[in-house]
Amino acid sequence: MTLTKPSHPSAVSSPLCSLKGSLLTVAVLTLLSLSYLSLNSLRTPTPSPIVVDSTIQSPHEDYSDVYHSPDSFRLNYAEMEREFKVFIYPDGDPNTFYQTPRKVTGKYASEGYFFQNIRESHFVTLDPEEAHLFFVPVSPHKMRGKGTSYENMTVIVQDYVDGLIVKYPYWNRSLGADHFFVTCHDVGVRAFEGSPVMIKNTIRVVCSPSYNVGFIPHKDVALPQVLQPFALPAGGNDVENRTTLGFWAGHRNSKIRVILARVWENDTELDISNNRINRATGHLVYQKRFYRTKFCICPGGSQVNSARITDSIHYGCVPVILSDYYDLPFNDILNWRKFAVVLRERDVYNLKQILKNIPQSEFVSLHNNLVKVQKHFQWNSPPVKFDAFHMIMYELWLRHHVIKY
Repeated sequence: MTLTKPSHPSAVSSPLCSLKGSLLTVAVLTLLSLSYLSLNSLRTPTPSPIVVDSTIQSPHEDYSDVYHSPDSFRLNYAEMEREFKVFIYPDGDPNTFYQTPRKVTGKYASEGYFFQNIRESHFVTLDPEEAHLFFVPVSPHKMRGKGTSYENMTVIVQDYVDGLIVKYPYWNRSLGADHFFVTCHDVGVRAFEGSPVMIKNTIRVVCSPSYNVGFIPHKDVALPQVLQPFALPAGGNDVENRTTLGFWAGHRNSKIRVILARVWENDTELDISNNRINRATGHLVYQKRFYRTKFCICPGGSQVNSARITDSIHYGCVPVILSDYYDLPFNDILNWRKFAVVLRERDVYNLKQILKNIPQSEFVSLHNNLVKVQKHFQWNSPPVKFDAFHMIMYELWLRHHVIKY
C-alpha cells in the first residue's frame, strides 16, 4: 500500500494567516476612523453668521421697554422678510366681493389696506407649492358696501370656500389651518360663521378680537382698527402741553360707555362728553383735544375694539384701555403696559383716582414709549417696514410655524 505523505503544515496555515492579518488591519483602520469621527463630533461647530437687516437694529434706539423680547423680534422679523411667502387664490371677480379693497379710508380702512398692501409687497408668490400660508381674498366690507344682507354674506363665503376646496388640493392638506382671511367690519366676522370649518381651523385676522365670541389668541390675529387718513400730524415729545388729565367723547353704544358718561360727565378734571363733538364747534376740535390730554379713555363700543385706541397712539395721548376680553393688537410682541394703561371695566368707578395716582415720571415714560410704537399702528401704500401691514405679516409668520401637515 502506498501511503500519501501529508502536506507541510505551513502550506495550509499560510493563506489563513494572511486572511486574519487583513481582517485585523481593516478592524484597526475602522476603529481609528470611528475614533476620529467621535472626537470630531465633540468639537463645537463654528456657527453660521446670522444676517440681520441693518434697518432692524438701530444703535440709537432702545426698544427693550416696548417689546417682550427685542432680540427675538429682530431676528424673527428678519427671517420673515427673507423667507415668508403667501399664495393668494386668484378666484373671484374683483368687481364683486373679491381680491381688491372697497376703500382705504374710514374706520374699516385696515381691511382695505391689507388687501392693497399684500399685492404691493414681496411676500406674494404665484407658486402655491412654495407658499407658507394661503390668503382667502373675500371682502365682507365690499359685500356691505353693495348692500348684501348678513344671510347672503354667509352663503357667498361658504360657496366661495367650497369652490376652493374642490378646485385646489391645498385646503385639504391641513383642513384650512394654513389659510387666513382678513376683515375689519364686525359684520364680516359673522359672515364667516356660516362656515364652521373656517372658524375652527383658519387664521382669522379681525378688528374685533373678543375672547368671549370665539376668538382664539394663539391661532387668530388681532387687526388694529385704524381710521386713516389721520386729520392731523402725529403727536409726541410734547408732555408739557398736556394739561388735561383724561378725555373721551363718543356715542353711548355699550354698557361701559354709558357708565363712563354717567359717572364722569360733569367732572372738572376729566373731559368726558356724552356724545361726539359737534363739528360746528370748530375745525378738528375733537382731534386737537388729543394733543392737550395726558390720558385718552378708550372704552369698547359695539365691539371690544375702537379706532380711538390708534387715534390716541397717533396723537401721543396715552390710551386707557377699558374693554374686557380684548386681545390687544400685537399683544404677544408689544408690552402694552409700557405705553398704555390697561384697566378692567369695573375700574371705571375709580378712573380719576387711578390716573391721578400715576406719577409724572411714569406718565413721561409711557408717553415716550408710545412714540416708539406709533409706526406699528399706521398703514402706508406701498407698505414700509414695521408698519401695521408688516406687523400683521409678522403675526402670521409666527403662526405658520405651528401648522403641521
